[in-house]
Amino acid sequence: MSAVDIKHPSNKIIPLRGCSIDIHPNARWKQNGLTVAGGNEQGNEINQLSNPLGLYVDDDQTVYVADQSNHRIVEWKSGAASGQVVAGGNGKGNGVHQLSDPFDVIVDKERDSLIISDSLNCRVVRWSRRNGTSRETIFSNIVCVGLTMDVNGSLYVVDSGQAKVRRYRRGEYQGTVAAGGNGQGNRLDRLNGPRHVFVDRDHSVYVSDLGNHRVMKWMEGAKEGIVVAGGQGEGNGLTQLSFPQGVVVDQLGTVYVADRGNARVMRWLNGATQGSVIVDGNGKGGQSNQLYDPFGLSFDKHGNLYVVDNVNNRVQKFNIEFNG
Repeated sequence: MSAVDIKHPSNKIIPLRGCSIDIHPNARWKQNGLTVAGGNEQGNEINQLSNPLGLYVDDDQTVYVADQSNHRIVEWKSGAASGQVVAGGNGKGNGVHQLSDPFDVIVDKERDSLIISDSLNCRVVRWSRRNGTSRETIFSNIVCVGLTMDVNGSLYVVDSGQAKVRRYRRGEYQGTVAAGGNGQGNRLDRLNGPRHVFVDRDHSVYVSDLGNHRVMKWMEGAKEGIVVAGGQGEGNGLTQLSFPQGVVVDQLGTVYVADRGNARVMRWLNGATQGSVIVDGNGKGGQSNQLYDPFGLSFDKHGNLYVVDNVNNRVQKFNIEFNG
């Protein structure tokens, strides 16, 4: 099978970042990445990025990047040499037209808008994709980092300050705890510096538990999580992670994680006690086969892998070359 089969549940919102993608457990990706955003050194020009963090890849391979130090969200069309500012870009601040160190971004297709984790402003905001002038604060007073949406349109936001993930169903403003919420720590019912979040079709929450060097899975309604990647202390062994960031899970329950401190992307099969390196493993650097502090992670509908390469101020695309 040369292409990835995509299943879109009828009358439901398409899951984000790869939940609906069929990827073979032995799939392989080309090891030389293609730069699809940034890559022109650090800066604030329209063809540059500055400390990018989260990303979202649309159906047409348009990439939306949380361009942290430029306090903006930039849209890069497939094959474009430069991007377009679609949110923020008006200097650091807390005005309705400004962002401050945005961490993550997703697309709400039902409302044709961007939902942004406006981290230093401690708020989650919505910017219309239609005119760019319609903006609203959805939630405030939350130290927000990663965010995502499930197939029912519920929003999940990582509250790093409270070491938990909050779930907001449509129309809710208080939300409920979906993971963590028992203070900072390394017990199974606690998180320590959570960053990115992914939700599967069963509403299980996967969160990169940065300070504990692990990825945790919290099933809906659970009182504690399950370690699904790492959890063996910080290190570069195949059983270990080092300050993990972006996380994506496919239909088989395979966990893909941006192993930031080790400058690699790892794959952990469902139930596995160790992972495998699928991208890089060539040490930190700026070559096409290297990463330097990988953050956000996503797949497109073909199974190609996108990685935010933070220190290199670029987004790298690794094309899938074998899928079973």
